[in-house]
Amino acid sequence: MAFRDLLGSVAEVNDEISVEHGMFDHSSATSHAPVLFNSITEAPGQRSALNVLARDRLCSLFEVTPGELIDILAWAMANPAEPEIVDATSAQVLENTQASVDLNALPIPWHYREDRGRYQSASVIIAEYNGIRNMSYHRQFLRDANHCVARFVPRHLRTMTDKARANGDEVNIAVVNGADATVLLAAAMSFTHDLDELKVAAALHERLHGSPLNLVTLSNGIQVPADAEYAMCARITLDDDDEGPYVDITGTVDDVRQEAVIEYDSVHHRNSPIFHALIPAEVEHRTLMGLPRAPTIKAAVNAVVPCTDVYMTDGGSGWLSAVVAIEPVEEGDGVKAIHAALDGHRSMKQVTVVNSDIDCSNPVRVEWALMTRWQPDKDTVILSGQKGSSLDPSRGADGLTSKIGIDATLPPGIDRSPYESVL
Repeated sequence: MAFRDLLGSVAEVNDEISVEHGMFDHSSATSHAPVLFNSITEAPGQRSALNVLARDRLCSLFEVTPGELIDILAWAMANPAEPEIVDATSAQVLENTQASVDLNALPIPWHYREDRGRYQSASVIIAEYNGIRNMSYHRQFLRDANHCVARFVPRHLRTMTDKARANGDEVNIAVVNGADATVLLAAAMSFTHDLDELKVAAALHERLHGSPLNLVTLSNGIQVPADAEYAMCARITLDDDDEGPYVDITGTVDDVRQEAVIEYDSVHHRNSPIFHALIPAEVEHRTLMGLPRAPTIKAAVNAVVPCTDVYMTDGGSGWLSAVVAIEPVEEGDGVKAIHAALDGHRSMKQVTVVNSDIDCSNPVRVEWALMTRWQPDKDTVILSGQKGSSLDPSRGADGLTSKIGIDATLPPGIDRSPYESVL
């Protein structure tokens, strides 16, 4: 199952559209509904899709409930599997190769007018150095025909790049766009140790699709998903250049920094390829930021009280706020869940705990639970002097913030009939 299999029942636009604000303007006018653009002005023969990666669509695709999907993501993290390597002749992603590298000829979008220019925001970087492989997301500003400037936050790829540069080495990478949903979810995960995200993707693929994840080896030795829409050989060079401004997950504009320059050596793609043109701060960005955090939160809460679902909220940008559904066993379980959830995702600033009869993803039902089951003076936890997220512009100069937990659960053993809605 490939990225294009996510596009069932997606609205198609056949009118010609430009990468420079055209896709974004159309998406904004349609409340960011899923869409496939079949005619791109700057990229004849190529297509572009956006707004397709959302929790409800993934659950429908995989035929699982949200709680089941969270559990499967956790299982894959704990049970990485080996992908299968296929021959280049059977890899769809190698059906076409650019005669000479020209990134300008790809449907790389310029969404927000506040951005520096055209950005790859949904492309995955697969890197290898000293026997360690990493797969992760990093926005890339399209500088010229064969160079991008990438923002590397202080995580595994940044550490790998710093080590290589200290040795005077470039880092061979592949840039993949339009991979299978299991690959996209695995790439969004982060670990405290050198766990190979492609092996997590292989476990997810086997579990959710019932078949192995097939990889093909590119000319620079990097292995990529064989059914991806695009796969590009590149190198993280020793050079830096300006990156930003860029509209980030919170909808605020990130700063200009000196960041690593990536030089592209070859571009491969499927027949009639579909470029994944994620809009920052919209549904796909929130899904990829938040959904991989849900397993760690659920596991932390499950350690103290049964947890049925976790939803990283839209208003919290899929990162700073969550709603957690539990089944209280004893008095005080709601407060226990609050502390566990905040420990399970340290960047979180707010958590609301509800009973499992409340749909975590429905803000109206969550607010209803607050208004009918929560007493602010007794059921609220406020923590001061906590480590804050770098994505929160309101945090203190020392990086600290305060956090809030709201217990909107009913205690076990009471008559629930006065608290149950017929709606």
